[in-house]
This record gives sequence, structure tokens and C-alpha cells, in this order.
Amino acid sequence: MDIAMTEQTMDLGGVVVATTLAFTEDSSAPAGLAVDYDKFGEHVDFLMSNGCRGVGPNGSLGEYSSLTDEERRKVIQVAVEAVDGRGIVIAGVHGVGSHQARKWAELAREDGADGVLLLPPTIYRANEGEVIAHYEEVAKAGLPIMAYNNPFDTKVDLVPSLVAKLAQIPEVVAIKEFSGDVRRVYEIKELCDIDIIAGADDVLFELMVNGAVGWFAGYPNAFPREAVELYTLCAEGKWHEAKALYEQLVAVFRWDSRTEFVQAIKLSMDICGNSYGGPTRPPRGPLSAEQRAQVTADTERALAALAARSAVVA
Repeated sequence: MDIAMTEQTMDLGGVVVATTLAFTEDSSAPAGLAVDYDKFGEHVDFLMSNGCRGVGPNGSLGEYSSLTDEERRKVIQVAVEAVDGRGIVIAGVHGVGSHQARKWAELAREDGADGVLLLPPTIYRANEGEVIAHYEEVAKAGLPIMAYNNPFDTKVDLVPSLVAKLAQIPEVVAIKEFSGDVRRVYEIKELCDIDIIAGADDVLFELMVNGAVGWFAGYPNAFPREAVELYTLCAEGKWHEAKALYEQLVAVFRWDSRTEFVQAIKLSMDICGNSYGGPTRPPRGPLSAEQRAQVTADTERALAALAARSAVVA
């Protein structure tokens, strides 16, 4: 049933974490790995306790495409319960077709999510008209929509002119920009009034300087407190302090833009020791020995720099 909506709004200022998902060994589960909902709930609580604005479950970092329908819905329910009103839950509702994505959006609304993150149609390389129709259909679920531009995965680029057309849909309130082209912030702002959200960790500083208002982030799974501090410094215009902190983190942040970003972020979480990363479900396999060594080195370098910074401050 279509839901009549007035103009949608959603406060996206802050760090919304695209959450990883914990698995535990279980021979009866898909690929021998069952979703560990208890660990996931603990992780969400950990993020919120460290000042994050909210969480974004069922994104690519949350391995949504490897989940059963039952698992995918329960992940949202657990996230809403764990956030417990302390922030926002933006549920990933990606689907091959708008009928699928709209159904996920309707379930997310029923289960208490505050908004949805929506890619263009997945697998199929949609044209402009099909992309617009996709967002118009999902908008009927009645939740605010953060459009997601990830041309690497979808092969569909939400260029500024197309973002401006999507922004005419009242429910589309934000765009998560993951193209890596920091120049787009200016052009989008020139064409329409929509919140621009930094979507790639290794251009966070540059996007914030150019006018992004929020950060939908991957690596704050491992470094939530430092990520919140970095965002706050940027939001307050303390660019020199923000740049100094960013430089300590950007090497490990680059893994957020690489093919093996899920495995890398989970490994960094395990190295940091504050939350559980663990294995990934197929099609994602383990990191190579070389990749594992590099993620470890980048993570440990960041931890050492942060420890030295804390010692100076103290």
C-alpha cells in the first residue's frame, strides 16, 4: 500500500557506520557460517557508545547479498533494538528490481528504521529513466532515502545531473558519494538542495572541506571514537587539527575503497581488539598473505600514531 508522505527530513550530521556483520561457525548455516546476532548487537552498542550518529546495516559491508531473507530482516531488527533510540538506523534495501527494494524498505519501516540506503538496481545496468523509476517506486514505502552512488559495483554512475533529478523525489534527502571525485560536491550543490554524505573513507577530509555534511563510513567499525573526533573537527572547521588526525588514519582508510574492503575492515577490528570482526561469507574469501600483512601493518601504524598523539595530549 502506498503511504502518503509530507516532505521528508533526516538529520545526517555525524558518523553513520556501515556496520560489519559477525558470523560464527555452524555447519547447518549457509557456507557453514551463522549470523551471530548477539555479537552484532554488541557491536552496534559499542559504536553508539563511542558517539556515532547511527548505523547502516545491510550494506555491502554488512554482506547483505550473502544473507537469507530471514537473516536480512532480523539484522535490521537487532540494529534498531541495539541503537535503542540513541541515534538513527539507515537500512540497506538494495535490490535487483524496485519491487524487491521497495519490499525491503517497507519491512525496514515496519521494523523501526529511520531511513534507507538505496543503490540503483543491482546486477542490471539501468539507464537514467530506469534509475529514476527505481527510486520513485521505493519512495512509496514512506521512509527517507539516501541514494548511493557506487559506480564501481553497480556500473551506474549517479552523476550530478542525475542526482538533481532524484532530488526532486521528496523522499530522496541525501546522496552517499562514493565515486572518489571530490569535485562533484560543488556541482551537486549548484544543481539541487540535497545532503551530500561522504561515502569513501579515504576522501573524507576532502569531501568535508568541499561541503559534505555527514559521513557514511566503513572504518569507524574499527576506530569509532577517532572517527567521531575527526568528523567533529571537520564540522567545526578546525581544518589543521582535522588534517593532522586524518593523516594518521588515511593509509588504513584506503582499504575502504578496495575490493577486499570487508575482509580488511574486519581484520582491522580484530587487531584493534574493541569489537569482533571475524570471517566473511562467500563470495568473499580470506585475504592473501600479502594483503593480510599490509592491512595489519597499516592498522598497527595507525594505532601507534594514535597512541603517540594521546600521550602528547595527556
